[in-house]
Amino acid sequence: MTTVMPPEVQATIDGIPSGHRPLFERLHRLILTAHPGAQVTLSYKMPACKAGNRRLYVGAWNMGILVGGWQKDRDGGFTSRHPELVTSKATLQLRDGDAAGISDEDFLGLAAPPWPPDPNPAGVPAKGTPAGSPGGPRPFGATHQAGLPPAR
Repeated sequence: MTTVMPPEVQATIDGIPSGHRPLFERLHRLILTAHPGAQVTLSYKMPACKAGNRRLYVGAWNMGILVGGWQKDRDGGFTSRHPELVTSKATLQLRDGDAAGISDEDFLGLAAPPWPPDPNPAGVPAKGTPAGSPGGPRPFGATHQAGLPPAR
């Protein structure tokens, strides 16, 4: 499945300073590799990739690239290995040189962590279970485990 890039998102990406563009493109590519059908939108004036009920933001700041929207307990251990990059509860600030020693596989932890298996993959409700509750029918776009690309 190919991700469609809306013109307003592409215009924002085109406005990223050339010095930060390679890192942005690397992270954006990794997110879309982990979630090929992700919906790309603008949120908080940043490109955001939405897959299921999860959204990751990747944008530029004056010193590099911001990554927001990840969850510490679902980051594949990334923040434990790189605590110096965490600037708030759910924001990473990456200067261009910070990412040089970080592998694509390590970054993928932010985009496609090992989520617990879905206890009800068919979305079949238990008798008397309301929609949207645990064990009930899953809402449209419910989260799923994305396959990781092979190691390089």
